[in-house]
Amino acid sequence: MRAVIQRVISASCTVEDTVTGSIDTGFMVLLGIEDADTQEDLEWLAQKIAAMRVFGDENGLMNKSLADIEGNILLISQFTLFASTKKGNRPGFTRAARPDHAIPLYESMVKRLSALLNKQIQTGIFGADMKISLVNDGPVTITIDTKNKE
Repeated sequence: MRAVIQRVISASCTVEDTVTGSIDTGFMVLLGIEDADTQEDLEWLAQKIAAMRVFGDENGLMNKSLADIEGNILLISQFTLFASTKKGNRPGFTRAARPDHAIPLYESMVKRLSALLNKQIQTGIFGADMKISLVNDGPVTITIDTKNKE
């Protein structure tokens, strides 16, 4: 799994002129799932996202987590995070998981993050043409790959 986590002041997802998810302060997370991903990858990544301390404390240091600030998450499925650009100019997406594998993991991630943060997770619609709006705070943008745990 790959995630791009952006600390935001606000973020929203719109599909066909309907807002499907909207948050104030928190994380806008783009989530890419590949065929090799497992429930173990999901658990590790969910824990990382929920506990990540990148929000300012009283001294302006990044010491607070989502729970500390009562922040929210907008979670968006993003198969293009597994784009291969090695050959030519048209990206290939063969590493991205097919919907029959990706959708259950995406839905499990929504449930797991909701349980960890004890709140509803806002989402887009898997496979839809989504329009994402956000105000990045900082900017703070962090990428995580469960197969390369740095």
